[in-house]
Amino acid sequence: MQHAALALDPAFRIAEVDPRLYGSFVEHMGRCVYTGIYEPGHETADGEGFRGDVAELVRELRTPVLRYPGGNFVSGYTWEDGIGPREDRPRRLDLAWRSYETNQVGVDEFATWARRMGSEPMMAVNLGTRGIDAARNLVEYTNHPSGTYWSDLRRRNGTAQPHGIKLWCLGNEMDGPWQIGHKTASEYARLAAETARAMRRVDPSIELVACGSSHQRMPTFGTWEETVLRETYDLVDYVSLHSYYEQRGDDRASFLASGVNMDRFIESVVATCDHARGVGQHRKRMNLSFDEWNVWYQSKFPGESNLDWAERPRLIEDEYSVVDAVVVGSLLISLLRHADRVKIACLAQLVNVIAPIRSEPGGPAWRQTTFHPFALTSRHGRGIVLRVEPAGPTYETSWMGEVPVVDATAVHDEETGAVTVFAVNRDQHEPLALDVDVRSWANLTVGEHVALFDDDPQATNTVGQPDRVTPTRLSDVKAADGTVTAVLPALSWNMIRLSGA
Repeated sequence: MQHAALALDPAFRIAEVDPRLYGSFVEHMGRCVYTGIYEPGHETADGEGFRGDVAELVRELRTPVLRYPGGNFVSGYTWEDGIGPREDRPRRLDLAWRSYETNQVGVDEFATWARRMGSEPMMAVNLGTRGIDAARNLVEYTNHPSGTYWSDLRRRNGTAQPHGIKLWCLGNEMDGPWQIGHKTASEYARLAAETARAMRRVDPSIELVACGSSHQRMPTFGTWEETVLRETYDLVDYVSLHSYYEQRGDDRASFLASGVNMDRFIESVVATCDHARGVGQHRKRMNLSFDEWNVWYQSKFPGESNLDWAERPRLIEDEYSVVDAVVVGSLLISLLRHADRVKIACLAQLVNVIAPIRSEPGGPAWRQTTFHPFALTSRHGRGIVLRVEPAGPTYETSWMGEVPVVDATAVHDEETGAVTVFAVNRDQHEPLALDVDVRSWANLTVGEHVALFDDDPQATNTVGQPDRVTPTRLSDVKAADGTVTAVLPALSWNMIRLSGA
């Protein structure tokens, strides 16, 4: 059996985890909203029409922030369509996803629902077909107490107290030619800067996210961020990153190394931000919002132009396997490893659309395989991320070159004293023994080892078998002479909990 080793030391700290690292994303796309979170006729629906079975699973994920309403959708969205009496709301064409938008869910309904889920809304404004005026009016509608046109309209619409939305995205993927109203870096930078100024005049307490490149393969990646930050550095708090991963052909070995790519992507954007800080002689350090990430089999998606017009169509409802769940677990490890700069992250999306939760109209809701590493990391990955340097075997990939077999990080909960190790074994065929040096922790005791793996790496959870793949509690953890040892099954995501005294 192969071996890997790492050491835990309370002095080797990266940063405290911002809970918003475990955010998710609700876009008016496919069935994420309609028959996803919202289905008035469903037997579990509450008085506002939101599904109770889905809500129960959302709460289990513990998502402190939910990005809304897009995504590509927001670049053609008129937010005023989604307020007021539902019977008076217009039915519109959503040009992003060739769908009919009924506007039965809007900012008031979503913000109220999100708070019931224990989440803060992360609102995106339309900088595609709209701009400064619509954005500042929306901030006034959601955040100003009363005594103005938009705040009093909110009150007449049934929400007496402000929603108090503090986190805002200045558009979405504005460098993408697929985006309605997409712009050059200079065009976007000026619009984002002026919109930020206007929004802060309405509510100086808000936090703002500027659009970074839509993905790291964009021809303007790097130069886009540099141009945008030249105009916006002192006006915004975060730069966004988006990245999706999928297995190409039979190259599973490269797919399992997706976390290595995420590491390099984050580090590239950090370098660009720090360059902008130095050139502009800015005092603050720019942080990152990785507000779209997931496994998405984009090669199976026919493209927006090939879609037929429909209401709440079934779009990119990927069914996730054990392999996909292991990759999601590894991507979470990458985000934690960069907790000093990545303060916000949103798994895209929450329900049905490339999501950890699936639901059927009038039927059940269930957990996909990817639900489990996310929910367990969200629950136990709170505290101080420790700097660990696993030493062990490597393997060669066609995409990322030589990569480590083991991917790992650790989080220390200072309140309870517990330390949680998250680890992935990328070896597809053999288990691996992991030795954890805990000599710097006098009072740690062995807790539990939970792993997600299966004899069939392509196994999935379905409406007929919703619990085909679930985490397994193993009893293999041993402790002796200041070392804790556990065996990581082949192709697995693992959580090893060590309890404080």
